[in-house]
This record gives sequence, structure tokens and C-alpha cells, in this order.
Amino acid sequence: MTIYLGADHRGFKLKEKIKIWLKEIGYDVFDCGAENLNSEDDYPDFAKLVVKNVLRNIETSRGILFCGSGVGVCMAANRFKRIRAGLAINSDQVFEARKNDDINILCIAADFILEDEAQKIIKVFLITPFEHKEKHFRRIEKLDQLN
Repeated sequence: MTIYLGADHRGFKLKEKIKIWLKEIGYDVFDCGAENLNSEDDYPDFAKLVVKNVLRNIETSRGILFCGSGVGVCMAANRFKRIRAGLAINSDQVFEARKNDDINILCIAADFILEDEAQKIIKVFLITPFEHKEKHFRRIEKLDQLN
């Protein structure tokens, strides 16, 4: 599985730490930016890059986005059909979001989640399978029809 990462200036430091950790535990990681800390960058730019990469191989990749609140990158990512981005609150919530909603992009609030908690959340995001029930497929299809 390839993991695409993106972050604005508020998520940059946490993204850099998570990138190293993901590589250490064996994931293929592609960094979509920011490449350096720039307080003038804009989160939609990085969300778009992550989304475009995930959409190229939606079955074999996932995205993780970081910004201060996590909300900005989540709003940006969810503008794209077939993308189901979820804002991480804790690992239990992310488990449900993967299992029931098949989220393919995880959004993390770098101002509010510490590195060790982010690792727990991300691990759950990456290992939890989607529960292939008809009701979940039906709901996801309805989401794609909203655009």
C-alpha cells in the first residue's frame, strides 16, 4: 500500500515525523508537500495533490493530510468524487470510519493530536478493513451522487 502525505505549515512538523515512522514500519510513502515550513502556504494545494494521487490507485493507496485543525484539509479533500476523507478524533472513531464508511483519506489536527496518538490513529486507519455490507455500499454510492 502506498501512503500519500500532505500538510500545510501547521501540519508540517507532524507530517515529517509520521513520514519517517511510516517508512520505518514498511510502508511506501510519497510526500506531496509541503517540502519546507512556509507560513504562507495554503492547505487546499496539498489536499488536492494527495487526492489526485490517491485517485490514480484508489484500491491500493491511502492519503493522510495534516493541518492545524484537520478541518480545512478534510473539507478540501471531500470536494472530490470517490474520496471519503475523515477527521480523526481517536483510534476508536477511525476504526468505525474505516469499517463503515471506507474512508480513504485521514485528516489529522496537528495542533491537537500528539505524535504518539497520531501513530495509533494512523495504524488503525491503515489496518482496518472495510466491512463489505450492502448498506455501506449503498451509502457510499449516495455520497458519490451528491456531486
